[in-house]
Amino acid sequence: MSQEACMPRKPWDVAFTAEPAEVAALRRIMRLHLGVWGLQHLVDEAQLCVSELVSNVITHVGPGTPATLAVSMKSKHLRIEVHDPDTRALPTLRDADTDAEEGRGMALVDAVADRWGVLLRPDRKITWCELATRLATADGHVQASSVMRAEALLRHYAAAAQPRHRVGASRLTSTAAEETAIAAIADFLHWFRAHGRDADDMLDRAQMRFEAEHAAPRRGL
Repeated sequence: MSQEACMPRKPWDVAFTAEPAEVAALRRIMRLHLGVWGLQHLVDEAQLCVSELVSNVITHVGPGTPATLAVSMKSKHLRIEVHDPDTRALPTLRDADTDAEEGRGMALVDAVADRWGVLLRPDRKITWCELATRLATADGHVQASSVMRAEALLRHYAAAAQPRHRVGASRLTSTAAEETAIAAIADFLHWFRAHGRDADDMLDRAQMRFEAEHAAPRRGL
């Protein structure tokens, strides 16, 4: 099972009205989608960018403006766009530590994003930014040692379960990989029970370790 074509990430967008109350909902939507995409380590930066790009529309175009949040993968970067109908009110960039409020939001975006910019279309303006993902490919997995160990284990497990298939020479589809992982977890629970361990306790310990390891990288950013 290779890194390629394992995690399809289809572009998505959501229309909204530029109001302060909408910001929290858009942040939640972003967090949920990044969780599905396996990009939880980008949640804080992505939510900040969403907040500032939307707030920029509210402040400089006006509350109640119809707008759209669009998110996609561009090569190995996460691309976040906010579309609004005003092609005259362009974002400005000022130092985040100045007293002026105008432009400070884009300074925050500039600080966390790899790059950002503005595209003008006949009927709208697109303010965008891109965050580095640490992916090898747009539909691959984050190159974490834990993920790489799991994939190596799944290759061996699938080969043992289906010895007639050359699993190591091809790649498992996403669905097949999920089923293989579930089967492997179930077999490990049988192994724990056969050795006198409580399966539920082992699952709880594994969950606690997963959550601790998931939180550690985000604290270190």
